[in-house]
Amino acid sequence: MSVFCGIDWAESHHDVALVDQDGQLLAKRRINDDLAGYRLLLDLLAEHGDSPQTPIPVAIETSSGLLVAALRTGKRKIFAVNPLAAARYRDRYGVSRKKSDPGDALVLANILRTDMHAHRPLPDDSDLARAITVLARAQQDAVWARQQIANQVRSLLRDYYPVALDAFLGKQGGLTRPEARAVLALAPTPSAAVRLTLPRLRAALKRAGRSRGIEAEAERLKTALRVEQAHQPPLVEDAMGQQLLALLTQLNASCQAVDDLAEAVEASFRQHPDAEILLSFPGMGVQLGARVLAEVGDDRARFADARALKAYAGSAPITRASGKKRFVGRRYIKNNRLTNAGHQWAFAALTNSPGAAAHYRRRRDHGDWHAQAQRHLFNRMIGQLYHCLQTRQHFDEEHAFTSSSADLAAAA
Repeated sequence: MSVFCGIDWAESHHDVALVDQDGQLLAKRRINDDLAGYRLLLDLLAEHGDSPQTPIPVAIETSSGLLVAALRTGKRKIFAVNPLAAARYRDRYGVSRKKSDPGDALVLANILRTDMHAHRPLPDDSDLARAITVLARAQQDAVWARQQIANQVRSLLRDYYPVALDAFLGKQGGLTRPEARAVLALAPTPSAAVRLTLPRLRAALKRAGRSRGIEAEAERLKTALRVEQAHQPPLVEDAMGQQLLALLTQLNASCQAVDDLAEAVEASFRQHPDAEILLSFPGMGVQLGARVLAEVGDDRARFADARALKAYAGSAPITRASGKKRFVGRRYIKNNRLTNAGHQWAFAALTNSPGAAAHYRRRRDHGDWHAQAQRHLFNRMIGQLYHCLQTRQHFDEEHAFTSSSADLAAAA
């Protein structure tokens, strides 16, 4: 007899329902979100035939947390069902629109009973791959947070200190550069900038880690920050200076978090056996490779073929056809993190691979916009990555692109 389990997840407790292959409710129980509750759940599963050889599949509306970690033992399949999908299934069992936590657990169990083939279980990734996923996503979130705070600093400077923007935004990294943060902390207002001396500027640049061209950069900053500009009233300017110092504290912490997480990502990524294959691709660096590995994982059975991976990455187009109407457009339901990494990867590959550059140029010549051609290039390269990971071989430029020698020479 087949048994299916559904768990309605909550913050402090969880409702569990077990059904058989005919939809008959075998057991229901509410467990606490603690170790005792997890043990009670595992005992309940064991009472109904759960074993290492015949594990009971579980449907739940989340893919993370200690409860999922406790369930991911042995070969048990865990299905993370989208809450919106579960809500649609609820209408199959009643039209009164009633709702309860035990009822939702029963709905989740019945989803597996009737439509398990239409849902994807959590991938069987290694612990190292899952650790890389945590670190790579945290590093990416830290980069986004850093940029958000930098945008707040930029907006504030435009309101009362525009000469500082002109002094730093022309440099790579802009306001996130250690030199920019050090000098702004030293002179948070235009009035304070006028009183800056060359020795103080040189000391600030040295504290920021600069070792060359200190004298010339100090002279440049002194001249740039003393350019005549309009002023806010003194009290308002001082208040804005205090706001800038508060934002700089957050920006410094965010920049430090980005650097620390980048080091942790690199240390973990280089230990993974797939790292050399990923780094063999043009335009793929350590951080970008870690982000791709974090989203693709190392479960080789996760994707049935390259087309499935392309759909997951959002690079494959989607067709909508009804009657005489047919539309082919880009995919909106996708892994956004992998899509973001793919656009960066394709852009970097243009200057590192003659074949990629020739492929991009052909797509532009056929009328594609830049984003379309870049997405098409990513679609091709993610398919090549799937092949290399499955066959355990490195990227080969000659076999990856079948362009004519004239196209490759023009691209080079």
